[in-house]
Amino acid sequence: MIQWLMLGLFVALLLGSGYIAMRKTKTVNDFFLGNRNVGPWMSAFAFGTTYFSAVLFIGYAGKVGWGFGLSALWIAVGNALIGSLLAWWILAKRTRRMTVRLNARTMPEFLEARYGSRNLKLYSALIIFIFLVPYSASVYMGLSYLFQEVLGMEYLMANIMMAGLTALFLVMGGYLAVAITDFIQGIVMLFGVAMMLFFVFSHEKVGGLSEAIVRLDAVNPALALAAPTSLPAIIALVSLVLLTSLGTWGLPQMVQKFYSIKDEASISRATWVSTVFCIIIGAGAYGIGALSPLFFEQLPLLDGQPNPDLIIPQILTETLPLFGLTIILLLVLSASMSSLASLVLVSASAIAIDFVGIVKPDWGKKYGVLLMRALCIIFVLLSLLIAIAKPAIILDLMAISWGTVAGTFLAPYLYGLFWRKTTKAGAWAGALTGLTISVGLSFIAPLFGFTSIGEIRLDTPLVGTLAMLTSLLVVPVVSLLTAPLPTDRVDQAFGTEEQEKSKQYNPSSIREEINT
Repeated sequence: MIQWLMLGLFVALLLGSGYIAMRKTKTVNDFFLGNRNVGPWMSAFAFGTTYFSAVLFIGYAGKVGWGFGLSALWIAVGNALIGSLLAWWILAKRTRRMTVRLNARTMPEFLEARYGSRNLKLYSALIIFIFLVPYSASVYMGLSYLFQEVLGMEYLMANIMMAGLTALFLVMGGYLAVAITDFIQGIVMLFGVAMMLFFVFSHEKVGGLSEAIVRLDAVNPALALAAPTSLPAIIALVSLVLLTSLGTWGLPQMVQKFYSIKDEASISRATWVSTVFCIIIGAGAYGIGALSPLFFEQLPLLDGQPNPDLIIPQILTETLPLFGLTIILLLVLSASMSSLASLVLVSASAIAIDFVGIVKPDWGKKYGVLLMRALCIIFVLLSLLIAIAKPAIILDLMAISWGTVAGTFLAPYLYGLFWRKTTKAGAWAGALTGLTISVGLSFIAPLFGFTSIGEIRLDTPLVGTLAMLTSLLVVPVVSLLTAPLPTDRVDQAFGTEEQEKSKQYNPSSIREEINT
């Protein structure tokens, strides 16, 4: 009764914020970007809660902690420093400024305006819609496993309930509804992680931090080390750090937070709030995952097969009291709702704004918000169908999607922000390289038995990392060998030298441009 009551109050909060936001949502800009008027705290918590979803707590933290032990905490460090701190420092201000100049609301719109290629916009829209569907499905799967463990709810029923709630919440209020609730959801997550750490480390199987290290060393000395020692393990860990940290720089649902923030003055505060949030959440999740060998001698079974996705749910069920389990359920629900909302919004925009904007421009003007809402429902249903099919493992499902999308967009977006000499051919080469490597090594190469290079296995995190890094090398090489973009197009994106000088000494001019 207590669990269902707390869950009901949480759902009521979501729907209430959706209703409030619905009354303020009149245009596509309102629905997708909150009219570019979201404050620093809300932007920071939106970034953090989108970053960490049920996949982290249910899939990544369990499997990675089981395999790497304490060295898995390097992923939390990378997420905080590269995925959050450097992302805000390096990308936020330039993204905010350039997307205003180019009047770009989405990643495909930015690439079209920056490189003058309508086909690149169409290609980008299709990549987002196709590959973010399984990403969203992985979030549904992770959350449903937790509902199954904590509430005893049927897997199918949990998926249907989550899909219905996501669709209703988003259709009502769009990004503004997400931003309103993210602050509260972030507080729930911080409180939940603190409580989770307290109960797990206090459990008799752990015995506190120092004792946990001793016991991990007794199980397997490699699990108690600060870093792995073998080359394959080092490469595997580094690829996980890069994929989950640098990869966020190219994910449209993460970059969207830079588009929508109110002004450049808000960026500094949002940077530190987001980074502290990521440190706490990441360290908590991976720290508990690292303790999993103290609770299990072998992986838990699902339908008779070992499944690491059940590690964290079963640890929490064993260590936390009823009230604590309910808070953790709300923690994961909070993280998942924000991630799902961002994924659905970005994917719906890829069709409603980018694809329809090319095929039927008048529809976007007449029916923009209606199209966004309808496509949100369609995207939720597609993700639900994949989740019901229960692919083998959440980690691979998310990693393939994450690696493909990041590999496609990271290099064209990053060079487009900072390097005036990036060409249209260079952007196309980077986008196609990332897609080819990720899809080729994930799906095609295994058909021919190519699954490793010596002792190094080509698993999905490594494939995604190779897609990103290769694309970052390809873009400048091709750009130096191909025709440059017209000067007026580059000036439109970067601004003239005189404009840049005036902005350095007169911050009010930036605000005037944004308001205009």
